[in-house]
Amino acid sequence: MRVPYGEDKEYFRFSLFLVLCNRIITSAVSGGVLLISEKTLIPAAPMHKYCAVSLSNILTTTCQYEALKYVSFPVQTLAKCAKMIPVMVWSTIIMQKKYNGKDYFFALFVTLGCFLFILYPVSDDINPNQIGRESTLWGVTLMIGYLGFDGFTSTFQDKLFKGYDMEIHNQIFYTTLCSTFLSFCGLVVQGHLLMAIDFMLRHQDCIFDVLLLSTVATASQFFISYTIRTFGALTFATIMTTRQLVSIMLSCFWFSHPLSWEQWFGAVIVFGTLYTKSFLRSNQHSQLPLVQTNDENKTQGNSNS
Repeated sequence: MRVPYGEDKEYFRFSLFLVLCNRIITSAVSGGVLLISEKTLIPAAPMHKYCAVSLSNILTTTCQYEALKYVSFPVQTLAKCAKMIPVMVWSTIIMQKKYNGKDYFFALFVTLGCFLFILYPVSDDINPNQIGRESTLWGVTLMIGYLGFDGFTSTFQDKLFKGYDMEIHNQIFYTTLCSTFLSFCGLVVQGHLLMAIDFMLRHQDCIFDVLLLSTVATASQFFISYTIRTFGALTFATIMTTRQLVSIMLSCFWFSHPLSWEQWFGAVIVFGTLYTKSFLRSNQHSQLPLVQTNDENKTQGNSNS
């Protein structure tokens, strides 16, 4: 989306075509896994529910790719740090989950820590305020759309996994199959399908890039679905949020980039918040058996008397 192809410096402008290629490969792989493992190809849920996930997933990916035309990549990375908040809102609406003030407090602190880390680098090459693509109003709108649709997608996937006890490959297969159909129809309506194919035929190095992107997107989809099914949408959002910080930290250490004091402070906030949350949760679990044992002892004492 940001690097021109060929001597005439043409840019690839067809975001929906990238979505189509990603979904074709993902549906083919997941369908192949279902056939090889001799698992059922019958949908575990009504098709309109797969289509709801597909539509929101297409809108998520399209907003993400389109936003790169209007905002810098670091700004997009910064916006992704706010993933936890939309997931909590959608979980309350869709799954009737109740979060207390402590949960929102932890989510806000993790988001704040990541904001500090990305906004105040020492090195200019990862500064979102550097000269380049400015954060236009349309670009910011696309990122808000990305966060909203992404939060809905992971939350609704979580609801399907819990409500129908479906297998991971079953959901991936039917979701990506619907996405393939919807993105194909969108390209035909826009008149971009043949234009995208023509672009790739004229710039064949673009074919390799699209295949590489689709392969990585397919692999990541299986990790995403497994995480959501096993741990839930909020845990997935937490992982994705902290990943932004960890990847930049690793980059800084690997390439010997210094960290500013704001970045160290942001890192302490994020990891301190996550550690505190984990410690409090494990403390609650360790106290449960003790409470149950005391209750049982009281019951036995009453029966003996």
